[in-house]
Amino acid sequence: MNNEKTPTTRRDFIGKTAATAAVTSVASSGLTIAQSANVAGSDKIKVGLIGSGGRGSGAANQALSTKQEGIVLHAVCDAFKEKAEGALSNLRTKHADKVQVDDSRIFSGLDGYKKVIDSCDLVILTTPPGFRPYHFEAAVNAGKNIFMEKPVAVDAPGVRKVQEMAKIADEKNLKVVVGLQRRYQNCYIEALKQVKEQNIIGDIVSGQVYWNGGGIWFRDKQPGQSELMYQINNWYFFTWLCGDHINEQHIHNIDVANWFIGGHPESAQGMGGREQRVDKKFGQIFDHHYVEYTYANGVRVNSQCRHQSGVYNAVREEFTGTKGKIYLINSGACYAVDHKGNTIWKYRPSGDAGGAAEGEQKGKKARRGTDPDPYQTEHDTLQAAIRDNKPLNNAYYGAESTMTAVLGRMATYSGKEIKWDEALNSKVQHMPAIVTAETEAPVKPNAEGWYPVAIPGQKVEGVEIV
Repeated sequence: MNNEKTPTTRRDFIGKTAATAAVTSVASSGLTIAQSANVAGSDKIKVGLIGSGGRGSGAANQALSTKQEGIVLHAVCDAFKEKAEGALSNLRTKHADKVQVDDSRIFSGLDGYKKVIDSCDLVILTTPPGFRPYHFEAAVNAGKNIFMEKPVAVDAPGVRKVQEMAKIADEKNLKVVVGLQRRYQNCYIEALKQVKEQNIIGDIVSGQVYWNGGGIWFRDKQPGQSELMYQINNWYFFTWLCGDHINEQHIHNIDVANWFIGGHPESAQGMGGREQRVDKKFGQIFDHHYVEYTYANGVRVNSQCRHQSGVYNAVREEFTGTKGKIYLINSGACYAVDHKGNTIWKYRPSGDAGGAAEGEQKGKKARRGTDPDPYQTEHDTLQAAIRDNKPLNNAYYGAESTMTAVLGRMATYSGKEIKWDEALNSKVQHMPAIVTAETEAPVKPNAEGWYPVAIPGQKVEGVEIV
């Protein structure tokens, strides 16, 4: 790998990785040397957005907000054309000179991602998570650098696909960032140093991770809309598209547990169900999960996530060690105490002249100071890695943390203890490998309009778990 730090031109930004990909992986990617040379010779870095919802629009905005010259948005697609056009309208108000998408490069439908990948150098994958493994596969095979949102799959076959393609991405010298932004956030990075390098709380013996919130959006079925497209438009409520909110949302906190402990759990058992969100329109997913993860070193992490109103909310992590406890929250309020409750460390954002992040128990919000936005840092880091030709591939831990969340879902859906190897090797595939507009929806409502929902301890027709 070339780790030179000499300033580069816009042409070099693409040229370094494109030239390497042309030499090392033309045969496996299907690219010709001429195609790679055309990319290397371009004066622009063409960004393609695949999935134009709120997170996709946000990721595209951040990609265009880096200091790297020559970045332009070149193509967009979404299953619904109006979403692609809406995203473009919003992005043009912020980046009029960088949004260079004419009507011929606004794609809609379920195969538009192929055209975006073909026409761009750096692709943003922000569709519903079920599609992620297959879009990632297509982008890697085409030799493109990638930003993809979490989670990276909804089932074990999808995770294995991402793991397989991560290795090929390395062989092709491609750069991959996954949207688990806490790994790019200063307060978390510094807290990890305190735990791993300064041994501030001793050996971790247990942990608690939370994503308890009020709920999520819902979209009514439109006249003439097929069952398939209705489900895609309401992807959050279907396991084949979302993986349930333990996977789509709580993965952030689960990822922090794996990161701080240093690996994935060996097993999981837990409970879950539907208490508030019980209407048939809410598809298949639970409104609460509680999972006990057991790691190889005997550490147990209790994981909570729920979508309920009028109850205790929390989005944070904490770990107990032999010498104390550390508390983490993405506002910047990270601190540690000994077992007598004395503060032994607290994070101070850069630019904070002494007003430290005090922690939840004192009722104060942390001041971010001049800390960078981790969502922006993800894209700054990705583009710098491409420009400087430095190794960067988040797909490995993205897949591991996704599988950890899927393991938890298997445990709550089944009501049984599930082992890691059993879960990872599962052949239950919720997301079909190919979905077209003519595909029948993988799950269907019954005559009364109810979708199949898992019941712990019972066999439910239409529900496969492990």
